[in-house]
Amino acid sequence: MKQRGRKKIAFVVAAPMTAKAFLLNHFSELGKHYEVYLFANFENESIDTFPQIGLKDIIHIPIYRKIAFFKDIRALFLLARKFKKYEFDVVHSVTPKAGLLAMLAAKLVRVEHRIHIFTGQVWYTKKGLLKRLLRFLDRLIVHAATQILVDSHSQREYLISQNIVSPSNSQVLGKGSISGVNTEIFSPRFNRSQERTALGYNVNDVIYCYLGRLNVDKGLLELAKAFKKLNAANHNAKLLIIGYDEDQLMLKIEKIVGNKSVIQYVGPTSHPEKYLQAVDVFCLPSHREGFGTSVIEASACGIPVICSDTYGLKGTILNDKTGLYHIKGDIDSLYDKMQQLHTDKEKRERLGDGGREFVLKNFTSKNITNEWVLFYRKLLG
Repeated sequence: MKQRGRKKIAFVVAAPMTAKAFLLNHFSELGKHYEVYLFANFENESIDTFPQIGLKDIIHIPIYRKIAFFKDIRALFLLARKFKKYEFDVVHSVTPKAGLLAMLAAKLVRVEHRIHIFTGQVWYTKKGLLKRLLRFLDRLIVHAATQILVDSHSQREYLISQNIVSPSNSQVLGKGSISGVNTEIFSPRFNRSQERTALGYNVNDVIYCYLGRLNVDKGLLELAKAFKKLNAANHNAKLLIIGYDEDQLMLKIEKIVGNKSVIQYVGPTSHPEKYLQAVDVFCLPSHREGFGTSVIEASACGIPVICSDTYGLKGTILNDKTGLYHIKGDIDSLYDKMQQLHTDKEKRERLGDGGREFVLKNFTSKNITNEWVLFYRKLLG
């Protein structure tokens, strides 16, 4: 028999970085009301160095992002054993593999509240048998869960249209976003010239920036082709790329553009706000996106945004008020929006100011965390 006391919540992710990037504020506030535990794969990271504010305990479970049948079965039963031992009131999963294993394990041992949050669909750009398999696994997550959260309204509408979730079993907290933006860190500052100088840019350069993981689904090859056309007409156009090159795309990008001197790649960073201070336009030409956290980070810094009109990004900008949409996968459409902002500094400033105001009203980290706390108070009391 479970003893009376604070209710227990288990958060499950595959990689600790997911929790570090999106959940720390939620842990801090939820930890004031509940016992909060984190389950993740700490094979390549020390539990001792992970921020533990708000957490009752951190537990290593070898969950891998890629399909590994025997390892996945082992992780499933390890989770089920831990869930039964701790008698959790809620299991809450983030990311596809963690969601599949956690929801099945929690259902197996009859955890009362089983919650998964969708932050994007890997299968959106896939084809054939693999797409059908991944869609089936998402449906399995929904079947095993008792409640589904989605981190954007447009993504929820898409999932409903695809019969993955229903209007009755899914919801979006607030205006969307899994974590919001710390608007004190991501803010317009007065060290712009210092940051530009440090990166080797001059006052006349117009800098276009991409921030995020480098893979084909992010539309980086289309960005390279559009930028090549832009730079041919405007020699002061520069491209700054920030993030982990998981698909080894930089060589392809440099080959497409041809002139390496107008591209700068700085790799992954733990301080993206520093680089955002230097740029003029933020670009996210993604083929698929759950929400687009980097978009609202850029907007919070007062930077105009150009992004694709794919589901998930709808709602992260207000077209012609905080940024511009281009047609997904259309190089000419992307080029047209880049050219518009290149020649119209006044419009860049107007969209940037509008973006900052939009984020302050809808997507501050404090507001999003408050939505999570309210959700759990309604769920658990």
